[in-house]
Amino acid sequence: MKSRFVDLHLRPPIDQIDEIRMLIEKSAELGYGMVGLTFPADVKREHIEHFRKTCADIGLDFAARVDLTPKNGGELLSTLKKVRGKFEVVAVNCQTKEVYIQAAKDRRVDLISSVLGEHRRSFFSASEARLASEKSAALEVNLAPLLYLEGFRRIQLMSALRREILVACKFDVPIVLSSGADSPRLLRKPDDYAFLAYLIGLDLHAAELALSANPRSIVERNRSKMGLNYICPGVYLVKRGEDCWKR
Repeated sequence: MKSRFVDLHLRPPIDQIDEIRMLIEKSAELGYGMVGLTFPADVKREHIEHFRKTCADIGLDFAARVDLTPKNGGELLSTLKKVRGKFEVVAVNCQTKEVYIQAAKDRRVDLISSVLGEHRRSFFSASEARLASEKSAALEVNLAPLLYLEGFRRIQLMSALRREILVACKFDVPIVLSSGADSPRLLRKPDDYAFLAYLIGLDLHAAELALSANPRSIVERNRSKMGLNYICPGVYLVKRGEDCWKR
């Protein structure tokens, strides 16, 4: 039986096959049942399927993911048209309030996050959270930076993440905890991430959901949409052609 835990954000250099394999194998070893691997928007489908098979061979469920960092809302809309049907997970890194609002209100976006760091601030406030809650977007928190940052920069990041999590919880926005790891040395067990998340405002139960049911539901929802029987939100084709007349 596969583990319920999910890490939706592995982001190795996509041309380094050995590094990718090490990340995948380490994830399985640490107790994950599903991983999301980040690809460039123009990746070929056969490249995605190669890694899907690699994961299947070691017992991991695999989700193809794309990370978008648009400069404005128009660029986001244009890119979403090209990538939505290709990837099981679409994430948007929001550098401006305009992008945050557009991403939060677009059903084609699964995960939203802030590009946090020096001279950057979070734009995830009540208005964005309300939109995200209505459109089923989740707030993603990448935990790897909490492992490699030190001193004031780590304190600054933890403070920003606490604020975002507080807002997300207030408006019932689902939270997804991911590693954001580009190297096996930044991977940790799900329990380790759950305890780390406690430092930024999540209790143990909420952290476990953010590492299991929340990310898994995103992938399962999108897989059903990518199927041939999907029509539009809430509408699926039950029978085709002559089958419609059979009783």
